[in-house]
Amino acid sequence: MSSRTKSRKRALDALYASEIRKIDAKQLLNETAAGVSDRQNQDAIFDYAETLVDGVAGNLVQIDSELRLLADGWSLERMPNVDRCILRLGSWEILHNEDVPNEVAIAEAVALAAEYSTDDSPKFVNGVLARLARGTKAL
Repeated sequence: MSSRTKSRKRALDALYASEIRKIDAKQLLNETAAGVSDRQNQDAIFDYAETLVDGVAGNLVQIDSELRLLADGWSLERMPNVDRCILRLGSWEILHNEDVPNEVAIAEAVALAAEYSTDDSPKFVNGVLARLARGTKAL
């Protein structure tokens, strides 16, 4: 598993726990990092996870606005929390991280949905993020 894949999982954990516990996601991420600081290769994982968490938090209004337009028949509030967090991560990578190809951002988000959410979630996440990616190419 790549370092970036692990980073996305850490960021998802922090964003999801933040919504459930009503605590700042970056604080939760930092607490997790402190708890595993004795393990090897954690710096790179948590550096990108922090970039993701900061990116989502800093662009949340734009990201949520895009998701509201693209999630046919689903309000953000009606989505499962984990799906909403996965979509936010993938959206940030598509909209704001030129180092990650859109196809990679989508595939990683779909993999997270397959691992952590419902059977229908990977298809839903793929559809929403693919529409978002198509829209960014037109800009």
